Amino acid sequence: MIEVDGSQYSGSGTIVRQAVAFSALTGQPVHIVNARTRRPKPGLRHQHIRVVQAIGELVNGTAEGLSPGSQEIVFRPGTLRTGRRYLWDIGTAGSTTMLGLGILPVLAFASSAVNVELRGGLFQDYAPSAFHLQHVMLPLLRRMGLEVELVMERPGYVPRGEGIVGLAVQPVRTLLRHLRIEEPGPVTRLWGIALSSHLAKRKVSERMADAAQEVLDRAGHRADIDVRYDRKSLQPGAVLALFADLGEGVRLGADQAGALRRTAEFIGKHVAKQLLEDMKTGATLDRFAADQIIPFAALAEGESRFRVAAVTDHLLTNLWLAEKFLGVRGTLNDHILSMTGVGFRREGLDA
Repeated sequence: MIEVDGSQYSGSGTIVRQAVAFSALTGQPVHIVNARTRRPKPGLRHQHIRVVQAIGELVNGTAEGLSPGSQEIVFRPGTLRTGRRYLWDIGTAGSTTMLGLGILPVLAFASSAVNVELRGGLFQDYAPSAFHLQHVMLPLLRRMGLEVELVMERPGYVPRGEGIVGLAVQPVRTLLRHLRIEEPGPVTRLWGIALSSHLAKRKVSERMADAAQEVLDRAGHRADIDVRYDRKSLQPGAVLALFADLGEGVRLGADQAGALRRTAEFIGKHVAKQLLEDMKTGATLDRFAADQIIPFAALAEGESRFRVAAVTDHLLTNLWLAEKFLGVRGTLNDHILSMTGVGFRREGLDA
């Protein structure tokens, strides 16, 4: 059994999600202690419990310690035998995108196509937005051989959640391919999505877009921002996501959701500044995608190489877990991240 101290590195729920996913794939039981002890509300929350349950369902695993506030869990994986359709409801505004990123490494090696419906929060702080997953991460995974499509059926915000996304996953046919993206090209397109729900009278989407464009204008850029107003959400909410396409195959993203006393103008300026900061570093992966790609690079065949915008706690966390479970050691040299994966192959697949 692999022992994991959840207070190390980021000390976040990422450790729980990623450790259990690696456990499911490698067949190694895991014992996690001090789960999220460094967070304002320590221990497991509903979104962490749900991802462990979901992965357990995919591999016929068992788990102990799955209760709100628990700081210790034991997960024992069984055999990966997926069905064709699943529905997992977090039950709160917890992040559906983090749930999706938790199960995707496992679904990558399923024996057949899988459709998943996830319910919960789609846009909140401290988690990637559904737009970032859809427009930044999934195109990267497709280049590695994992075909995933995301459809947002209904937005969901803090505090109520109840958003709905659908994932359609076609598993890899043989091995995940490595990916090398070391240099960005020139800016070919700046674009984004300004979405708000039940806030059309206050013109929140337009105000976010206008504030972002003011910042981008000063930097010499013009963006094509799609202004959207939604009425499907069960509560008011807002999010702005911006993207920069840099040459062929490089896309950086930044986003922020609405929050109490956070104005539309603040969101617009914040997101634009964050995107420009990552662009200035010469990165090929933004600060969020850099850590999210690591589990897939560790499972892939061959050496993956990227230039990352920032070395975050989450990036170091995922490097640590990849080495702990797979023996894969990633290296960082002047913001160049390189990793030679194990060439993971699902059971029963011919060599």
